Amino acid sequence: MFTINRENLRNSHQVFWFIVDFVMLGLLFINICWIILDSLYAIDAVNELLASYMPTIVELYRPIHKNFIFYDLIFVSIFLSEFVIRWLYAIRTKLYGRWYFYPFIHWYDVLGCIPIGSYRFLRVLRVISIVYRLHKYKVIDFTKTRLYTFLKFYYEAFMEELSDRIVIKVLSGAQEELSHGSPMVHRIQNDILLPRKDLLTSWLSQRVAEAAEHGYVPNRGALRHYLENCVDQALNNNAELSRLRLIPVLGSQITETLEEAVGDIVAQVIHQIMDDLASARNHGFIEDIVDTFLKADDGLSEDTSGQEQQIIKVVNEIIDVMKDQMQIKRWRQDL
Repeated sequence: MFTINRENLRNSHQVFWFIVDFVMLGLLFINICWIILDSLYAIDAVNELLASYMPTIVELYRPIHKNFIFYDLIFVSIFLSEFVIRWLYAIRTKLYGRWYFYPFIHWYDVLGCIPIGSYRFLRVLRVISIVYRLHKYKVIDFTKTRLYTFLKFYYEAFMEELSDRIVIKVLSGAQEELSHGSPMVHRIQNDILLPRKDLLTSWLSQRVAEAAEHGYVPNRGALRHYLENCVDQALNNNAELSRLRLIPVLGSQITETLEEAVGDIVAQVIHQIMDDLASARNHGFIEDIVDTFLKADDGLSEDTSGQEQQIIKVVNEIIDVMKDQMQIKRWRQDL
């Protein structure tokens, strides 16, 4: 069973209303149990069975059963009084935007007070709302109860079965669309991406500039040093340059000057490229790339149809793997 956290109850500054909640829970429990017992008593087969084994109780309860609505109205009057008090409190504290919102938000309280037919069983919703409110303020914790564990397990099992079937159905539909040559990809490219090419270009240009600025500029010195070392190593391994070192007097000076020049040229070229990418000058370059990837396409050409069929086959195989994974039921493993 759940326990009452007295410390949270005191710190909530709503002790009075929580006491009212506990009193209403007790009354609702008694009232709902009484409704269930009276409904069973009204069944002829149950009435005859009770008359056979407990005739005295049947005779004593018969006048109560005839006037059950009167006794139920006593509970209803208590429930309505509590409802009106809470409504007035909500108006006083401006709990909701309008004074008349309260009965609409707590519609189950209103309908549950109707003392006829199946409306009485809506009082179960009131029990749930009170328990939820107490749990929300951490006055009680029913997540550790066996009933909650039991209901949670089978709820999650039901939701997993339902969601898996829906996902498998959606994936199967996607496979069927792909197999029949769905124009979805071309519609996305021609109807969605192409009209927004300028927006995509601007966004990519900005992102590339930010990446170059934050990634390259702070590490410019380290990158230059790395490039110079790479150039030096490449030139040292070059056979033609090694022959230049054999020239008397000037050989070493020529090779050193050449290594410095090549290293400086490579570093300057990389530096200029990254500077261009980190500035607004990269817009034209990004626009060319976007134009290359986003070209108006009316359909599959003869050259690309075979490749796209292979891509569709790969996508279908990926979806099959996803569907197989959906067949694994975690709730069965937990069980």
